[in-house]
Amino acid sequence: MDARLNLYGNSVATKFARYINSAGKVVSDSTLPAATQELVKIRASQINGCGYCTDMHTKDAAHAGESAQRLHLVAAWREAKVFTDAERAALELTEQGTRIADAAGGVTDAAWADAAKHHDEDQLAALVSLIALINAYNRMNVIIQQPAGDYQPGQFG
Repeated sequence: MDARLNLYGNSVATKFARYINSAGKVVSDSTLPAATQELVKIRASQINGCGYCTDMHTKDAAHAGESAQRLHLVAAWREAKVFTDAERAALELTEQGTRIADAAGGVTDAAWADAAKHHDEDQLAALVSLIALINAYNRMNVIIQQPAGDYQPGQFG
């Protein structure tokens, strides 16, 4: 399967990616734990059906030391005992923030309050920004049908 558009060979796509990658650096440099960041990226990518991002972020998380058990259970995080309360709050916010069109009213006050109980204001800002960012990446890759499976951790520096 080939992508419909070469994001890496198109000047407009490359310029756009450079800007959103800069935005992503703000999040990755934040105090939001790196493990939480990867879990959020994986869960949103699963929901959006983005094979490319799911492949990338599960490999990056494993490379950073995340356990196979936790990676296998991200899709079923509600029933899994392997996530902290803070991670669970972040995953709930991710699901509601990703499924805005499916959820009447968007993100609930309860989900926000739970996330705020476990994350300070800067971490919440990073979390909201990350959810928006991964959803943008997911949509780009799904629209162009970017193939999954070949990503190697660190290949983008």
